[in-house]
This record gives sequence, structure tokens and C-alpha cells, in this order.
Amino acid sequence: MTAPAEPKSGRGWELAAVLAVTYAASGLYALLELVRAELTVRGGIAATTARIVYVQPTTHPWLDFADRLADLLTGFAPALLALALLARDPGGRGAGIGLERLRRARDWLQGLGFCALIGVPGLALVYVAHRLGYNASIAAVTFPDLWYRIPYLLLRALNSGMGEEIVVCAYLLTRLRQLRVPAVPALLIESTLRGSYHLYQGYGGFAGNFVMGLIFGYWFQRTGRVVPLVVAHTLLDAISFIGYVYLHGHVSWI
Repeated sequence: MTAPAEPKSGRGWELAAVLAVTYAASGLYALLELVRAELTVRGGIAATTARIVYVQPTTHPWLDFADRLADLLTGFAPALLALALLARDPGGRGAGIGLERLRRARDWLQGLGFCALIGVPGLALVYVAHRLGYNASIAAVTFPDLWYRIPYLLLRALNSGMGEEIVVCAYLLTRLRQLRVPAVPALLIESTLRGSYHLYQGYGGFAGNFVMGLIFGYWFQRTGRVVPLVVAHTLLDAISFIGYVYLHGHVSWI
């Protein structure tokens, strides 16, 4: 016996609630941060520095380590929430987002392809936007040289990859399809949301992630598979974090 279909109004309220406690809230705060920089900082957003992973050590290393573990555990919560809801509706194998069709080699190759497609142009866009005064400087990682720095950064990358692609791409687009929102408006909603919570980086951060949302969202709409997108996003962030750690101070433009 199959469970009754979720009422359309119930899905809408559920979607609004999930976004309100996850990425829509982040988008609101990022917008306020951008407005504050433009209004109160001489030189606007271009005169600020956006910190992505910022860790300030204290005199209690074991508490610092516990804080980082808590960061990682809570960082997986949005993706787990979305997966739990998708497992209930639409349900079935793979929760409607392709998790039943794991193809390790193919998923990794597709993820690498998306990483290359998005990574190089995205980095160039952020650099040009900063030079033109439309983007903050990016300090990708501020983290003391501790034994767990690299594992932590890799897991933070996985946090972002799972959270953004499962919630913002797979869950959001699935619910919008169930709510009978046409494909193109749904794609624009997903891309705008993705760009919004990067507004703290400036207009270039918004534009680059909006384009990323169009590409990733279109792929998901066509294939219903999220795993290559999680792989790509995780690789993008991991390369950014680890690259910044080892190249900052040695390469003039980083």
C-alpha cells in the first residue's frame, strides 16, 4: 500500500520552511552584508575582504577541536533534512534524485568535467569583478596550521557540496516541479537563490553562482541525478581551500 500523495499546499509550506531555516536565511544575511558594505565602507564592497572559512584559535585547543567537529556535524544537517523529506515524498528508490543509480567512475568523471567547466571561468569572473570594483577580496581560508586543518577543510568542502546541491538544486527543483512551476522559472528561482547567499562576496560572487545554478539546475532537470553535482561542488571547494592554504603569499593574485 502506497502512502497518499502530499497535498500541493503542504509541499509549498514545507519548501518555505526548509529554505527559511537554511539557504534563504543565508541569502538574506548576505544581502544585508552587501548593502552594509556599500553604504558604510569607503570604496564599497571592493574595499572589503570576504572570509569563507574563518577560524580564530583560543587558549583551549581541545575546545577549538570540539567546535570544529560541531561545525562539521551541523554542516551536514540541511542535506540530511532534505534527504529525509525527499525519501517521504516523492519516496521510492533514490528519493527521486538519482541516488539509486550510483555510477562511481561515471559520476566522478562527470563531476570532474563540471568542476573544470565552472571552476576556471568562475575564478576569472571573481578576479575581474574585484578589479572592476564589484567584488570583495576573497580570503578563502583563515585557519591556524594545526594537524586537522586539511581534513577539516576537505570535510567543509563536502558540507558545502552536499548541502547546496541536495537542498538548493535537487530538493528545491523537485518540489517546484511537484508544485507545477514551469522548468524555466524554476531554474531561475534556483539560480537566484544560489547566487543570493554569495552576495557577501559582491556582485561577481552572485553572478558566478547564478550561472553555476543555471548549468547545474538544467543538468538536474534533464537527468534527475545529483551525485555528479555534489562531486563537482566538493572538488571546487576543496581545490579552492587547499590551493589557498598553500599558494596564499606565494602567488601575487591570491
